[in-house]
Amino acid sequence: MEKLIKKYDALQDVYGSKELNSVYGAGCDKNAKVVMVFMNPTKRNIATNKSWNGLKAQFLGTKQLWDFITKCGMFSIELNNQIQSMKPAEWTPEFCEKVYNEVARQGLWITNLAKCTQDDARPLPDEVFIQYKDLLKEEIGFVNPQKIFFFGNQVASIMLDEKITVSTARQKKFELNIDGKIYDSYAIFYPIGNGRFNQPKAIEDIKQILK
Repeated sequence: MEKLIKKYDALQDVYGSKELNSVYGAGCDKNAKVVMVFMNPTKRNIATNKSWNGLKAQFLGTKQLWDFITKCGMFSIELNNQIQSMKPAEWTPEFCEKVYNEVARQGLWITNLAKCTQDDARPLPDEVFIQYKDLLKEEIGFVNPQKIFFFGNQVASIMLDEKITVSTARQKKFELNIDGKIYDSYAIFYPIGNGRFNQPKAIEDIKQILK
């Protein structure tokens, strides 16, 4: 992972904001139950600030993701309630560690396909995501999950090498081959941000897949 982090940081200089940190995957880093792959980070994540000295992981200082995975049955209700009552500035490095200790306890690895942090949430072109594709495969191989959830049409299509529309592929199992090992993979509606209206469908599909 240290080698991957160096590569991710180098790509931040090319594709991300030079005033911000890239952020990485975190959670259960060995034989995870599920790897959750989102798109790319934005500066809403407090770890992207150059003055941040804590964990550089996904969705720190935000609320929607934690509420979503709680509704999926994959996160502590009590800890999520605490998150929902907090402002971003109240997230300390110690609290971030507590959050990701719970992520690890649940057997999750949370990551983005592209690690290059942007100033806003504007879509990235496929060409940028493709620069991270082989690196993410290395990351997945390191974590060795039972299942992979790719969130959104763009991420799923790039990683699974075919044009995918989530609405017509709900709960369909795809096979991702990484160095000869097959990982059960699923395309899931993007459940947060602009995709929040699809969150109930994403929750329904995840619960059914995990049964």
